[in-house]
Amino acid sequence: MPSVDPAWLPPGAFRALGTRRTLIRGSGPLVETVHGEVAEACARFGGRVVRDSEPGAAAYDLVLDVRDSDGLGDEGFTYAREGGRATVTASAPAGLLYGLLHVVRLGEDAFRGERRARETHRPAVALRMVDHWDNVAVHPVMGQVERGYAGGSLFWADGRARGDLARVRAYGRLLAACGINAVAVNNVNVHETEARLLTDRIGEVADIAGALRPYGVRTHLSVTFAAPMVLGGLPTADPLDASVRAWWAEATARVYEAIDDFGGFVVKADSEGQPGPFAYGRSHADGADMLAAALEPYGGTVHWRAFVYDHRQDWRDRTTDRARAAYDHFTPLDGEFAANAVLQVKHGPLDFQVREPVSPLIGAMPGTRLAVEVQATQEYTGQQRHVCWLGPMWSEVLRFRPDGETEVGALARGGLVAVSNVGDDLFWTGHPLAQANLYTFGRLAWQPDADPGIALDEWIRLTFVPEETPDPVRLRDGLHAVLDGSWRTYEKYTAPLGVGFMVQPGHHYGPSVDGYEYSPWGTYHFADRDGIGVDRSAATGTGYAAQYAKPWSEVYESPGTCPDELLLFFHHVSYDHVLHSGKTVIQHIYDTHFEGVAEVEEAREVWASLADLVDPARHARGAERYEEQLRSAREWRDQVNSYFFRKSGVPDAHGRRIY
Repeated sequence: MPSVDPAWLPPGAFRALGTRRTLIRGSGPLVETVHGEVAEACARFGGRVVRDSEPGAAAYDLVLDVRDSDGLGDEGFTYAREGGRATVTASAPAGLLYGLLHVVRLGEDAFRGERRARETHRPAVALRMVDHWDNVAVHPVMGQVERGYAGGSLFWADGRARGDLARVRAYGRLLAACGINAVAVNNVNVHETEARLLTDRIGEVADIAGALRPYGVRTHLSVTFAAPMVLGGLPTADPLDASVRAWWAEATARVYEAIDDFGGFVVKADSEGQPGPFAYGRSHADGADMLAAALEPYGGTVHWRAFVYDHRQDWRDRTTDRARAAYDHFTPLDGEFAANAVLQVKHGPLDFQVREPVSPLIGAMPGTRLAVEVQATQEYTGQQRHVCWLGPMWSEVLRFRPDGETEVGALARGGLVAVSNVGDDLFWTGHPLAQANLYTFGRLAWQPDADPGIALDEWIRLTFVPEETPDPVRLRDGLHAVLDGSWRTYEKYTAPLGVGFMVQPGHHYGPSVDGYEYSPWGTYHFADRDGIGVDRSAATGTGYAAQYAKPWSEVYESPGTCPDELLLFFHHVSYDHVLHSGKTVIQHIYDTHFEGVAEVEEAREVWASLADLVDPARHARGAERYEEQLRSAREWRDQVNSYFFRKSGVPDAHGRRIY
């Protein structure tokens, strides 16, 4: 068994390239990476690679060429096929690397046909980042990786950086192959040990950066706002204090001495107990701009997370609404953030639930660079024990038009970010099928308006369907069958109609309908004998719906126009309220929870039927996870249905067993 799963870059993916004659022209470290990839493929499959020679007539099957070309930028490339030869042209080495990986994705199709018109490929979003919530020292509650479901950290073990960084380099290779170009290597909740990465332990970060650099992946670091006090011995971290600003400038200069292509800082401040500028009567813009000033001479960026809310809420208070918090905190600051400060906004207003509306903050700050953050690690969508391909969810978010005209993907001028789902597990992501989420995120970050199904098909083809597969159609169809609708299946057997949470407190796995109902976290469903849901209307509720621009403020304001899937997020309605689907709320709850379990049972059988076509170790892990998914789905079904039967007193119209 290999020490690590090859994921979407198995040797077979390079067969088409490796049997050809390839010419590479250009220089620089990333061109050396391109040459190394092609040379290894040719050594394996019998092809030939040449450097910098002028191509003769039909002498080469593939030419990879770095030369001046207008409009491509650092990462863009063109691909064309003419006269029996495929040509990739880029203006910069990073573009050549992405062009090579495009050829790998195409496989034999890259070399078929006499002529293919020139295609231009460039990323729509400049920064495409993965944030790791990895701890250097194992946290007594959260462990090595906070909200991590794939083993330990790729980067850290036993309180220090891992000595062997070969797997980090392999990770950088996988990231480049799906279009990701940045990584934050530690937890946004920065504890004492992790804080020192900024200063006396920056050499460890530099080693990690060196392992990722050959694949065009820049390294970022999460830092604590209180670093001048924690690390520098200052009596304050006031962002307007001259000594504090000088400390950050000096610390940042030392970072760039160690890592000259360092990407910047990620900051969680005044959120869930993390220190921030509020302690000094300062704004988030004051805090972010202080760090932006320290980074600006080096071209670095500060990513300031907008996940700021009252986490000590009184559950009796129906006027305080956690969903409102980010908009209320940050929209008054529009235009006050520095050019190299990015406000990093979760895609929904709460916390990566299986169904949320798009955050109204996105599109409400035209004078601020926003990055949109999604969560690949499935904290609330099955924790990589359940199959839940999130591509359709993310695509809905990225294609949403907050003002009715411009899509979220185009508004994310500061980048697209995913919370990592990767660890030191053999299969990278715990469940082998959870790899599809990381791959899909990268491809959507490159092109936010792309069809996520295309990305899924690419991942399936690269990961599971080498040329020697005896029945590729059955394998491909089976994998699509278990993945395509898995997000909606998960939604069916968990929290209904956008109400959210209903999870076990703390670890967030499995059902607990009232788990957070009387907590300080602001995550309520307000179910009673008469109905369920949170009134967020402007007329009678918290006013959250009015944070949206038209037409959405009007759509969400009324139960009559609100989409069914978000009804309980925006409105408290009776159990006999009739949805647009024609069902009552209570019957919808019953039906979807029975349907969800049935769909998991069917998916488990499909996966079992693929045993002869899937690598045995992969298949065994998937089969083990399906058993757990089915057990958990049944528990969700029975707890949720029983809870609402007992609240409402309304029986299931179909007479199915409810406890």
